Amino acid sequence: MESALVDVFDMNCPSRAVMEHLSSRWGVLIQVMLLREGTLRFSELRRAIGGVSEKMLAQTLQALERDGIVRRVVHPVIPPHVDYSLTDLGEAAAKAVNTLFDLIGDRWAEFEKAQVEYDQRKAAQPL
Repeated sequence: MESALVDVFDMNCPSRAVMEHLSSRWGVLIQVMLLREGTLRFSELRRAIGGVSEKMLAQTLQALERDGIVRRVVHPVIPPHVDYSLTDLGEAAAKAVNTLFDLIGDRWAEFEKAQVEYDQRKAAQPL
């Protein structure tokens, strides 16, 4: 698909699936917080991400691998040894997502203030 044909507002556009994979809770944690630091094994990823099931981690890694974000290398040893790392495309995506994380961290007080003000307005509204 040519980039000129990408329309994330079109519900049938395959770019939507990539956006979902990159911006999902587990996808973000895998690419930005972990694999950006270097290659990890499945068990290391599982231990590092609190609350993710093996099934969800495997599904997320498969989706990111299919999208060209994650590289999976299987070593022919027993027991199986599989390494995960970011591709060049994955590095670029992680950098973009990391920019958003930096914005949230740098301006957290503003986000928190907006949430408090919203909650107060909602609480003051008559039922």
